[in-house]
Parts: sequence; C-alpha cells; structure tokens
Amino acid sequence: MDWLTENKIPIGKWAASVFDWLQINGAWFFDGLADTMEALIDGILWLLQTPHPLIIIVVFAALTFLMQRSWKPVALVIVGFLFILNQDYWEETTESLTLVLSACVVCMGIGVPIGIAAAHRPRLYRVMRPVLDLMQTLPTFVYLIPAIVFFGIGMVPGLIATVIFVLPAPIRLTHLGVTSTPKELLEATQAFGATPFQTLWKVELPYALPQIMTGLNQTIMLSLSMVVISALVGADGLGVPVVRALNQVNTALGFESGLIIVVVAIMLDRMLRMERD
Repeated sequence: MDWLTENKIPIGKWAASVFDWLQINGAWFFDGLADTMEALIDGILWLLQTPHPLIIIVVFAALTFLMQRSWKPVALVIVGFLFILNQDYWEETTESLTLVLSACVVCMGIGVPIGIAAAHRPRLYRVMRPVLDLMQTLPTFVYLIPAIVFFGIGMVPGLIATVIFVLPAPIRLTHLGVTSTPKELLEATQAFGATPFQTLWKVELPYALPQIMTGLNQTIMLSLSMVVISALVGADGLGVPVVRALNQVNTALGFESGLIIVVVAIMLDRMLRMERD
C-alpha cells in the first residue's frame, strides 16, 4: 500500500493555496466584511451593556410576554437573569448574547431568503444539499483556521465561524416550511389570481412560520454551542471563563460558567418556543 500513500492527493496544499490567494486578492472584501460585522457587534453590545441591567431584564420579560402570552416563561426569564446577576456574570452574558444575536441577524437574513429560493427551485436545493451537509458535519474547529487567517483575533472571527456552522439550520427549516404548504391551498390561491409574490407573503410564509421560528430557535441554540469554541479565537463572553477553568482545572469556575450558559439557553428557548404553556 506504500504506492498509494506515496501518491497522496495534495488536498491540504490546494486548500492552503486557495486561502493564500483569497487573502491576497480578497483583502478588500474581508476587511469590509469585518468592519460590517464589528459595527453590528458593537451596536448590539452597546444596547445590552449601556442601560442598567434591570432595564434589560424588563425588556426581555416584556418581549417574552408578547411572544408567549403567559406569565410562566416571563417568570423564568426574570429569575434566570437575576441568577446571572447574582453570580456576577452579567458582562460575560451580554457579550455572549451579542454574539448569539449577531449570528441570528446574519443567519436569518441570509438563510430565510436562500431557503425560500431553494423551495421554489428543487434543482438548486439538490446542488446545495451536499454543501449544507459539509457545513454541518465538518468539525467546528476547522472553521476557526480560515476565520483567523482572514479576520484575525476577536469577536469577528468567532461570529464568522458561528455563522458558517449555524447557517444550514435556517436554510433547511425554511425550505421545509415552504415546501410543506398544501398544494390545494396554493392552487386555490392561484385560482383567485394571486401573483407569485402575493402567494409567498400571504400563504407560504404564514404557513411556514412555525418552521422558520424553529429555525430561529435552532440558530440560537447552535450559536450558544459555539460560545466556548469562539473563545479560542479571542471572542469575549461566557466561553472565556470556561476555557480559563479548563486550563486551570478549576472545577468551581467551570461548573459555574457552564451553568450560566445552560440558564441562558433555557431562557432563550422558552422565549421563542411556539407553543404556549
């Protein structure tokens, strides 16, 4: 079998050549993208950290009530945030929420239109499917390498790596929601003379809304799963104390910061859950 290994296909060298070419010729694009992402991150971080924490808690509680129309998830959100304040993790939590919300803005802004386009063009979705599979199955640490090469260290590469990992979820679920619209309903809409644009906005998107909201929920959960990994490339947030605890073998710090991540995940999940308790 030596002849097989001696004639190794230079995939790694090809990838390195592509990255080098992109770094040289696409510097203007990556710099512009980094500036845009940094502005988005700074804006959300300012909104979460400038007001008093109690004001932020009231805002999240009000949003939860508007979406769920129940006092139980509202109480859960309030207790969760008060627990975070009690543990003195407010700054790290807002930094992680900034990363999660930024990833949601980018992923939903890109994923929903692509999912709609793929639902109306089956051939496009067949081409996209292996790419989406690759994005979801490739080890997440691999995304950090080109993120560092193109964007350096900080929140931006953490956001880019998160977006690449999370983006397939809203695309797939939006595609599923739109394609699951009953044909009878579409035929009735067309029979009344609705244009394709009217059919999309008044029939397909409302019918697909539960799936789209599930895509948003999955985007948030997957983004939170990238918090610790993003900390390895300099992203601030709850991943930093987890990495510090791992380096120091600090059980107390690791459990403490890990529990805060779980609390944030539960709060966001209850806020966005479609069914009402």
